[in-house]
Amino acid sequence: MFITLLVAMFMVFLGTTFLQPLLSPRQHPGWFVFFWVTCAWFTLTALLLALFDLLILRVQDRAGRKILREKLNRE
Repeated sequence: MFITLLVAMFMVFLGTTFLQPLLSPRQHPGWFVFFWVTCAWFTLTALLLALFDLLILRVQDRAGRKILREKLNRE
């Protein structure tokens, strides 16, 4: 997740600075679309990984609470 965010941020930086002449939508529309769709894909991937991580944490929390509740009920 961290690496995908770094790649997306690096792509945004490059696309708005050094690669801006190459990614001009009027001169190179194909490269422009490809580059920014790829950047959006990396961003969306990082978002989905974060949501997946959140869901896994919720499942682990529920399991831990269940185990704790069972231990407390035994005593």
